[in-house]
Amino acid sequence: MIRVLVLGGGAREHALVWACRQSVLPEAVLCAPGNGGTGAQAENVGLRADDVDGIARLVSDRAIELVVLGPEAAVAAGIADRCAELGVACFGPTREAGRIESSKAFAKQLMDGAGIPTARWQAGGAGARADLLGFVRELGGAGVVKADGLAAGKGVTVCDDLEQAERALDACLRDQRFGQSGATVVVEERLVGREVTVLAFCDGENVRMLPPVCDYKRALEGERGENTGGMGAYAPPLHLDPQELLATARAQVIEPAVAALAARGTPYRGCLYAGLMLTAGGLRVLEFNARFGDPEAQVVLPLVAEDIVELMGACAVGSLPAGNVRLHGGAAVGVVLASAGYPGPVTTGHVISGLDHREHHHGHVFHGGTERAADGTVRTAGGRVVTVVGRGDDVAEARRRAYGRAADITFAGVTSRGDIGVP
Repeated sequence: MIRVLVLGGGAREHALVWACRQSVLPEAVLCAPGNGGTGAQAENVGLRADDVDGIARLVSDRAIELVVLGPEAAVAAGIADRCAELGVACFGPTREAGRIESSKAFAKQLMDGAGIPTARWQAGGAGARADLLGFVRELGGAGVVKADGLAAGKGVTVCDDLEQAERALDACLRDQRFGQSGATVVVEERLVGREVTVLAFCDGENVRMLPPVCDYKRALEGERGENTGGMGAYAPPLHLDPQELLATARAQVIEPAVAALAARGTPYRGCLYAGLMLTAGGLRVLEFNARFGDPEAQVVLPLVAEDIVELMGACAVGSLPAGNVRLHGGAAVGVVLASAGYPGPVTTGHVISGLDHREHHHGHVFHGGTERAADGTVRTAGGRVVTVVGRGDDVAEARRRAYGRAADITFAGVTSRGDIGVP
């Protein structure tokens, strides 16, 4: 029996807490800071996920044996590095290995060096603005402008023309919309194809692949509106062979990336996320994340048939068997219910009705931006409020169940996309 600490306060972390509770191994599960849903399955602790000193004290005081990194902020803060100093197992990469997400330019250099297929690119700061615009011209104006550092999933602008690209560059380099994260910008060619995400458990050498996922980043139906942290997801993807995709992604993307990081002396231990574009010329890597995605985690974790704590512990200590993760089968669809105005400013504190903290039939309600008020009500506390997940024999059945349950949950200004999992 072990004591597990999950870091983070979103729906991804609620899904991780839920998955840990399906294991027979934990005698206790803690979550820092947690949210209005995690408190029903774990002990919430009022610490930020990137509070290195506070987390270190908590780990020592509560005899934590496995720390699970949820958000990118915990990776970038160096929580895994401090855990190594304390001799505590950590599911999540060190700060240096986590640069595969925290610096897009670093990730591009790593991919080029390892022969991982990706889009043509160029990077630079304010002094390279003219060169970057020249590169966009070479691309015919159809480029993608990315803040180099972490920007909560909002630092990417897909551009249709040179004028739009120039505005995106100036937002980073002149207006400093993303602070230091946008001081360097990566510009890359705009790829055409079908987007899909693959995730893998990694122990620094071996990998175990999870099922591929399709997620929806735009705020509005039909892939319109602003980019968000994610408005929904489903697995497995329609219109492709998941096993063929996983075999290709393993050989061309995941294993080369893990090997390249190991060769640098920074072995990657944790969940490695690769966002892919399936183009006419083969797959290309759009980005890496150094942790589970949100909302991808909410649909993938309920499909896992193995003990999640055992898997994460094996990653942390370098003893992960190779292969793919064993699954229950079927499909899962997750629909995000968000506050009005998201991904822009939102109002919070609205009472959420229709929540049932017990698991709903054939699915789950994972809390994201929620908190429990002093009067016992659960209230909105962020942009993405809950992810409602339905499971079924196929995507169509899972989708019906997800939207059926989502219809029961209401709060002032609730909004969602109605096309998650539509063929």
